Amino acid sequence: MSAHAAIAPPKPAKTLTGYKPFWAKRFGPAPFLPMSRKEMDQLGWDSCDIIIVTGDAYVDHPSFGMAVIGRTLEAQGFRVGIIAQPDWQSAEPFKALGKPNLFFGVAAGNMDSMINRYTADRKIRSDDAYTPGGEGGKRPDRATLVYTQRCKEAWSEVPVIIGGIEASLRRIAHYDYWQDKVRRSILVDAKADLLVYGNAERAIIEIAHRLARREPVTQITDVRGTAFMRRDDHTGLDEWFQMDSTTVDTPGRIDELISPYQTVEETAAEQGASCAAGEKPSAPDAPKPITVHPRAKLTLPPREKTVLRLPAYEQVKSDPVLYAHANRVLHLETNPGNARALVQAHGDRDLWVNPPPIPLSTTEMDHVFDLPYARAPHPSYADEQGSHDGATKIPAWEMIRFSVNIMRGCFGGCTFCSITEHEGRIIQSRSEDSVIREIEEIRDKVKGFTGVISDLGGPTANMYRIGCKSPEIEAACRKPSCVYPGICQNLQTDHGPLIKMYRRARALKGIKKILIGSGLRYDLAIKSPEYIKELVTHHVGGYLKIAPEHTEGGPLSKMMKPGIGTYDKFKQLFEQASAEAGKKQYLIPYFIAAHPGTSDEDMMNLAVWLKKNGFRADQVQTFYPSPMATATAMYHSSKNPLKKVTRDSEDVDIVRGERRRRLHKAFLRYHDPNNWPVLREALQAMGRADLIGNGKHHLIPSYQPLTDGSYQSARRKNSSSAALPHAKPTVATKAAAPAKAGNSAGRMAPQKPAKGRLLTQHTGLPPRVTGSAKPASGKKPR
Repeated sequence: MSAHAAIAPPKPAKTLTGYKPFWAKRFGPAPFLPMSRKEMDQLGWDSCDIIIVTGDAYVDHPSFGMAVIGRTLEAQGFRVGIIAQPDWQSAEPFKALGKPNLFFGVAAGNMDSMINRYTADRKIRSDDAYTPGGEGGKRPDRATLVYTQRCKEAWSEVPVIIGGIEASLRRIAHYDYWQDKVRRSILVDAKADLLVYGNAERAIIEIAHRLARREPVTQITDVRGTAFMRRDDHTGLDEWFQMDSTTVDTPGRIDELISPYQTVEETAAEQGASCAAGEKPSAPDAPKPITVHPRAKLTLPPREKTVLRLPAYEQVKSDPVLYAHANRVLHLETNPGNARALVQAHGDRDLWVNPPPIPLSTTEMDHVFDLPYARAPHPSYADEQGSHDGATKIPAWEMIRFSVNIMRGCFGGCTFCSITEHEGRIIQSRSEDSVIREIEEIRDKVKGFTGVISDLGGPTANMYRIGCKSPEIEAACRKPSCVYPGICQNLQTDHGPLIKMYRRARALKGIKKILIGSGLRYDLAIKSPEYIKELVTHHVGGYLKIAPEHTEGGPLSKMMKPGIGTYDKFKQLFEQASAEAGKKQYLIPYFIAAHPGTSDEDMMNLAVWLKKNGFRADQVQTFYPSPMATATAMYHSSKNPLKKVTRDSEDVDIVRGERRRRLHKAFLRYHDPNNWPVLREALQAMGRADLIGNGKHHLIPSYQPLTDGSYQSARRKNSSSAALPHAKPTVATKAAAPAKAGNSAGRMAPQKPAKGRLLTQHTGLPPRVTGSAKPASGKKPR
């Protein structure tokens, strides 16, 4: 294939419903996938074909990965059992359903187990949103490794296939924030047989049918969206063309330049030949004929038979620059239309990562979401009254109980986010009819429904049915974002299908209100003022969350987020539409502290902007380096993998160390008296003492009320207690303090964000609705 030829879209993959069902299809769908032998007996099963082990409580809902994969495999005719949150201290709980006929499927849960358990400051969370009662400690650290080990211990001959977000984001050698080092691919450490990354329906169905045909798992090496291990001397590699990308600052293949003025004789002489046969030699002084050579085309091997060799684990673990280079190469190979396979040596074995899966079509998305989900937690979690709303309530289930997922994927490419690495940039949308059917099912079947749909969204609220105008351009594109540094000219931004769905959904009988709870991509929304008007008039419950993340160009360029001017434009349209609808509604912006590329001056300017605009942060989220994210590569290497990485390429300012991270958080909570001493010190060191004073234009006052140094998080159990007992303000400090002292100790914040409040939480954990603080010493709020 010519290097200059257009890249054709990948061949259509076999549809999810294109397989002959397995013989066990005769049993039909189960009310819940069984979690015990008793349930298997009631279903008439003597064994399970597939057992899914998960770190989350089993909720049979399309927002929970184990339910989606389980129901998808069930629809193929396989008998699927669930082992949820097993006791990992021995292998016995992993034998509860007997030996699976085909394989174990292992996932840590809907979140990476380390992010689920630890805060951005590496402190242990005392609760778990995916566990009954929110109880913490029900899954081990690095759950995928532990569960796989126990499955192998229980039945060593049964293949183990790992997947989910934890396996997906750790599929190659990756920086681990909690150990502050580069770890091997999770496939190497887990010793699993196969890794499935991204949305796994297409891959797991093919794997299941091939294993059912008794094909050895070691021979299943050609499925997109999978990774596997092989020896570097493995046979059958002759058909692959390997491109070496193990170094930086080394040019690739160099073809000698051909002079367009080179004579025939000179060309022939260089090629070791004379002039063409029969041609008479020219006289020494005679003019020589000139041959004009057309531009040569470099022929490359087919991309589907090309593999890129990344720097080996042994290289990237000790060379941050090579790590950043490997991260860049991986992110350039994430488009299913043109991605090539990757290989990375781990010792004497190679990790092979096949290209990403082909996105699901609308028909296939409908198939997945129309499966017979019970839309409730497993009955084993019910309390004494048979309810899931009491002591055994699962917070994450409560959050999505009355919500509907309308799409997958995100083309935003935010560097701190892992959605693109997991779900991909291509939007996979359901049909309008499928979404309406789910809303009607919630209305008619889900206990406790009051007529309010809490969300119609997904990774982003307003990317439904939005994508590239041309399949050919989409297949060839290697940009990490369709909306940065500006909206791509090839991106169609029509919000019409979404508006139509909103109108049809809220017209349904029994539906009182439909809210939009997913984050809004506001730079996309301003392309459709009609959408903003529709949203603001009918689907905002007083507050709308958006994520400008910062105000300064430095950090925004490393996040791949638009400038604050775009936020201002959206805010203007939002307020105009709210006024026309006769409603008082407010934006709740998200901001992030200590992101790579953020200087102390950037945070100071953000704090000044916040005060000028009347915002006070209830929650503060510090940058959390999740595995494989581009911003995490910046954090580890101090290099910018958004550009070509070399030894001398751009260095990125990294916020490391507790002192500086606390300072950046303090700027976001400039209104908290506990932060004033550190902010005064920093402002004086920065030469900005002019921001210290008691006027309205000053950032922080010069006086200091007596505080206890504590901080009450909106997630109360994660708050830090003070080293000193709570001290009451003196009469003098009370008199000096302004009427509204912000979130100082002893004040009770409102249960809902009030005007001027903002949220900055990016962990994926459901926010608490109990407010940001509680009264100190048992006193009533003032």
